[in-house]
Amino acid sequence: MKRIIYFISCFLFLMLWSSCRKDFNFSPSTGSLTFSKDTVYLDTVFSNIGSSTYNLKVYNNSDNDIVIPSLKLALGEDSDYRLNVDGMSGKVFEDVEILAKDSMYIFIETTIDYNNFSNAENTYLYTDKIEFDSGTNAQDIDLVTLVKDAVFIYPSKNTEGIVETLTLDINGEQVETTIQGRFLTEDELHFTNTKPYVIYGYAAVPNNKVMTVDAGARLHFHSDSGLFVSQGASLQVNGTYSNDRENLENEVIFEGNRLETSFSDTPGQWGTIWLYDGSINNSINYATIKNATVAILSEGNPDESKLTLKNTQIYNSSNYGVLGRNTSITAENLVINNSGQSSFAATLGGRYNVTHATIANYWSSSFRQYPALLINNYLVDDDGTTYIANLSEANFNNCIIYGNDNPEFVLDQVEDDALVYNFKFTNCLARFQNLSSNTYTGVNYDFNDATHYENMIFNEDPSFKNSSNNELGIDENSKAINQGNATYANQVPLDILNTSRTAAPDLGAYQHSVSEEE
Repeated sequence: MKRIIYFISCFLFLMLWSSCRKDFNFSPSTGSLTFSKDTVYLDTVFSNIGSSTYNLKVYNNSDNDIVIPSLKLALGEDSDYRLNVDGMSGKVFEDVEILAKDSMYIFIETTIDYNNFSNAENTYLYTDKIEFDSGTNAQDIDLVTLVKDAVFIYPSKNTEGIVETLTLDINGEQVETTIQGRFLTEDELHFTNTKPYVIYGYAAVPNNKVMTVDAGARLHFHSDSGLFVSQGASLQVNGTYSNDRENLENEVIFEGNRLETSFSDTPGQWGTIWLYDGSINNSINYATIKNATVAILSEGNPDESKLTLKNTQIYNSSNYGVLGRNTSITAENLVINNSGQSSFAATLGGRYNVTHATIANYWSSSFRQYPALLINNYLVDDDGTTYIANLSEANFNNCIIYGNDNPEFVLDQVEDDALVYNFKFTNCLARFQNLSSNTYTGVNYDFNDATHYENMIFNEDPSFKNSSNNELGIDENSKAINQGNATYANQVPLDILNTSRTAAPDLGAYQHSVSEEE
């Protein structure tokens, strides 16, 4: 028994001694550290907008516990970079310890004022170094950030820090809202391609004014931000075709204000382009709209020319690509993909004419409740009240309607003898398999009814090039080849890549191309 007690006492002593030990024998660093990378690129940032956090891993591969006498930014306290070393924030550190065969993380961030380094190119390459030790043991890691100048548009704050909100003039009545933002001034209604625009809150086009966006313009939105086009106002987006399909130099691009690579395809980074009830004659040509919550919300004016969409790509919308509510939309060469709900939702009736569109949905980030194309004649508000309206027309011609769910179009209707519900699909390739005899029945799904469905192709592979990467061109194996109606093809003689389609029109926004042999 005494022997057992003795061994237990010795064991506890050793454990306590080990856990309380403070006298590790740290040797000075000998300049033999290794690193996870030799340069840390912090991607591109806008002036005065903080970067993401990047990391550098530092390894001590030796058999000795070491201490790094100094670890600092080369520019010291004047640097625009910030470090976090083993939980401590700063720019200069002393006697940093790393155990043998161990490592540590350094986290790096930056916020840079472009005006301190401005030049004629509207960009500045900001650099610094993390320096480890000095003299013959010195080692360093480069830090590199590209800083862009921009035009910043943001609402004001009062002395209590409350952000300005929009007050709308609705039929002569001033209505206060909770929408953070402000109305653009007269000299802000023309967006050029000289500098990118960074928008906080909603930039609103005043009543009866026109906002013009030049070819090549870049609009970047902060979280919960967007454009608001009010009564009698118009949005005119005047992009043109770009030969450089990677940089899209002449297209207008709408996206979030985080420029890091990790944000390039992240849905829901900003709000919407909101074409409010009463806005008129809106047009968008050669634009790419990506990473919004709802890329375009168009409300009202079902019997007028509310929105014309041409040669436009919409990707990565966390809810809807295009959401119409009792509105009028004409679309040609429209491409939509990767939407958390529907890519194109024509709701509460209205008037829709869509020709040579590729309406796809390969959303994979969460459960998706709705199909790629949703058409209905009603709206249920937050109080449970149902509103219904005429679906004057919903015509889809020479289109592809496809995705990773089934079916990918739904025609939902509250029946009312006083209302019309008119739709027609002509020469479309669509995914629709009625897997249950009790679902999708009735006259809206009578695919033999030529007044609603003409020359349809169901459930054949459109053979997109890479749907997960938003590459929705079709290759030589596509069932959409040469299936277009010539009349509609002549109305839109060039595809979205400026290729003639009149001789043998394919379905969708793209004429097919032959895959390159590897």
